[in-house]
Amino acid sequence: MDKEQTGVEWISGVIQSLGEMPFGWLSFVLLSGMGIAAFTTARIRAFELSAAAKRPLRAHPNTHAVFALLACLLPIVAALLVLSFVDGPIERRALVAELPARLSELPMVDLDRYLDGLDRASVSGPGQQVDVFDRAATDRLLELRGEVRAFGYLFALLAGAAGIFFALRIQTVDAPVRRYVERGVEIILQASAGLAVLVTLGILASLLVESFRFFSTVSPISFLFGLEWNAQSGRSFGAVPLFFGTLVVAVVAMCLAIPVGLFSAIYLSEYARPSTRRLIKPALEVLAGIPTVVYGFFAIVFMAPLVQWAATAINALPFIPDNFLAAQPSSALAAGLVLGIMTIPYISSLVDDVLTAVPQEYRQAGYALGSTQSELIRNILFPVALPGISAAILLAVSRAVGETMIVVMAAGQRPHITADVTSDMTTVTAQIVSLLTADTAFDSATTLSAFALGAALFATTLFFNQAALSVVRRMDLRHV
Repeated sequence: MDKEQTGVEWISGVIQSLGEMPFGWLSFVLLSGMGIAAFTTARIRAFELSAAAKRPLRAHPNTHAVFALLACLLPIVAALLVLSFVDGPIERRALVAELPARLSELPMVDLDRYLDGLDRASVSGPGQQVDVFDRAATDRLLELRGEVRAFGYLFALLAGAAGIFFALRIQTVDAPVRRYVERGVEIILQASAGLAVLVTLGILASLLVESFRFFSTVSPISFLFGLEWNAQSGRSFGAVPLFFGTLVVAVVAMCLAIPVGLFSAIYLSEYARPSTRRLIKPALEVLAGIPTVVYGFFAIVFMAPLVQWAATAINALPFIPDNFLAAQPSSALAAGLVLGIMTIPYISSLVDDVLTAVPQEYRQAGYALGSTQSELIRNILFPVALPGISAAILLAVSRAVGETMIVVMAAGQRPHITADVTSDMTTVTAQIVSLLTADTAFDSATTLSAFALGAALFATTLFFNQAALSVVRRMDLRHV
């Protein structure tokens, strides 16, 4: 009896450990182990078949191994995807069935919040729960999660073993394994392309559904053309001040990024020595890899005080009216300048690639006609590369319009319309962050307005991206 009890406790402990371990780590272990087993087994069997038949295989042994690998991993991946979707709902439904009536009969919103708290406790550790009942509920949630995962991983393991068995069964000397592998890789590529489309459609659907809910209570006309924004109080949802702030910040950023990016690209592609190019180009591209939060710190620590000091100095001039510039600690100018610095490498790198891609014959023809280097760039290279340059600028504008962290940290939160760029302003992305971090119940116009703003931002960036694609097509047609 003691041995049986010990065995039951051991199994219970293993199941609870499955619930505590990260899903991604367990999936990686399963995929790695089964993949290595499938690849090694099929490769060894391929050599054995070749030795037994005393002639080479129709396909390379590694091709046989890759076929077994695909036959093993594809069913496992499918099973794990299904498990990732049903894991949470199944364990929650089972836990709700065991909860006391005072909890299970709560409104759905309150019950979801309680279960979310248990989920967070199960990740951070059940020992952090203070209430004894909540601690027990967290332990039971881990047990249920472990049971669901145990069945799921067992099914995935059996599916992978069946795939290996199938691969070994059809593995013969003359089996057209190469054709199977190529077809499998083609299916994977098609699935990847389809996944990208589905993700885009899912994002669009989530925005539209919640936006329709918002516009059922707020007029689209008042949203798109209203001049007052006070979504936190739920009184006014006029988004024109947000659109204006986004436009001002983007224009300031482009006024810095476009000339600097273009000139640096021209210098790197036409004037710089190879050694200089190898030094400057990576240094410029490093700017693209810096996290935006670091740019945000740079904006509030250096750029915003610098803008405020310059505005204060201008206000102190004798011929300038009093308080001509706002000179506030947070300003659209500071955010726009830092955003422009962040956008420089996007324009510089893309324009450099476009100019470098211009055929060398154009340069030789220009020099043969007696053009100087500046005339060659102005009269030949720029007209040829103009569609690509325009596409680079439009993509940079799309990047600037959708930036969040810099404007949240440096632009301010005041929705108003003013021509003074040293005043604080707010943007669409900053308001989305503010609204979704304050209330995530998704049952009020205040929260749903974030989705309407997101839909407007999505439409704007989609417009710029499509415009960039159209000018790229024009460039392709121009060279036909």
